Amino acid sequence: SPCAFSTAAQQRSTGDECGPEEPSEEPKHPLSDCALEHKAIKLEEQVRDLTERYRKALADSENVRRRTQKFVEDAKLFGIQSFCRDLVEVADILEKTTESAAGQAEPSDPNPTLKKIYEGLSLIEAKLQSVFAKHGLQKMNPVGGRYDPYDHEIICHVPAEGMQPGTVALVTQDGYKLHGRTIRHALVGVAVEAQE
Repeated sequence: SPCAFSTAAQQRSTGDECGPEEPSEEPKHPLSDCALEHKAIKLEEQVRDLTERYRKALADSENVRRRTQKFVEDAKLFGIQSFCRDLVEVADILEKTTESAAGQAEPSDPNPTLKKIYEGLSLIEAKLQSVFAKHGLQKMNPVGGRYDPYDHEIICHVPAEGMQPGTVALVTQDGYKLHGRTIRHALVGVAVEAQE
C-alpha cells in the first residue's frame, strides 16, 4: 500500500530506523579501491621524496655547522697572524742587536755596562721566544733540511761542499710558522752542484 511505503521512507529520512543497514555485497564504487591504491602509492612516493630531502637538508646543515665551527677555530688560532708578522720583525731587530752587543762585550773587556746590556738583551730575546712558543709561533730552522717552496724562498745558490744538492745551506732571514702555517718564509741559500 502507498501508505506503508511512505511511512518506511519517512522513517528512513527521519532516522527512526535504529538498526544498521545491511551491507551490500557489491562495492558502491568499483573504482574506489583502485583509486585508493593509486593514491597510497603516490603518497608513499611523496613520503620517500620528502624523507630524502629531509636527510639531505640535515646533512647540509651539519656540513655548514662543521665548516662554521672550523672557521671560528681557525679565526681563534690565526687571528693574531698579522700581529705576529709585525712582532717577528721586532724579534729580528732584537736578535741582531743582541749579536752585535755580544761581539762588543768580550770577556776581556773591562766595560761592565756593555756586558749588562748584552745580558739584558739576551733575557728579552729568550722571553720573547717563550711568548712566541706559548702562542704557537715557532722559528724555522731549515739549515741542512730539504728545500720546501712552501716554507722557504731561495735568494741564492751555494756550491754544495759537504751537502747534498737541494738542501738548505744558509739562512739570511728566519722564517716563522704559526700553528704549523707559514706566516713568513725563510730566505735561504740552497746547495747546488758546483759547475766546472
